[in-house]
Amino acid sequence: MNAHSSPARVTTAAPSEPSAAALAFRGAMRKLAGAVSVLTVGAGESRTGLTATSVSSLSVEPPTLLICVNRSSSSMAALTTHRSFAINVLRPHHQPLADQFAGKGGLKGPERYQGAEWTRLETGTPVLADALAAFDCELEEIIERHSHAIVVGRVLASRVTETAEPLLYWAGAYHNLGA
Repeated sequence: MNAHSSPARVTTAAPSEPSAAALAFRGAMRKLAGAVSVLTVGAGESRTGLTATSVSSLSVEPPTLLICVNRSSSSMAALTTHRSFAINVLRPHHQPLADQFAGKGGLKGPERYQGAEWTRLETGTPVLADALAAFDCELEEIIERHSHAIVVGRVLASRVTETAEPLLYWAGAYHNLGA
């Protein structure tokens, strides 16, 4: 630095507000109705999980599904540690459970499992006994992209409640098909 140059300026980036494109995208995605599911992972006191609408079939042969999980979720570490998980597709009377697994009420870890009956299939991961559908999966791959991870699971076992309807999420609220 010489006598005529100014000292370097250090600036810190303030958290940015979502762009107009991001806000438009979020608004448009709210118009995409989705079945509400709960991802369960772990055992005993290391059980945890989350609520999601981003579950999709990937392949029938072999049976494989994917779910998108926020990389900052407390469930990510459990997924990499336990290497198995279950997807439980919820029914309308499971709305309180959806809220619990979404973290409403401050419940964390095994506390989120309160008020429901759980069973196990192939991997030993907790499966909701009266779920509309349940998929017991072995972790196949985690693909990190942006703020989320695409979690790919090989389905080892599944079960269905034939005469039930799904809990749906649309436009920021829960809905029933018949309501």
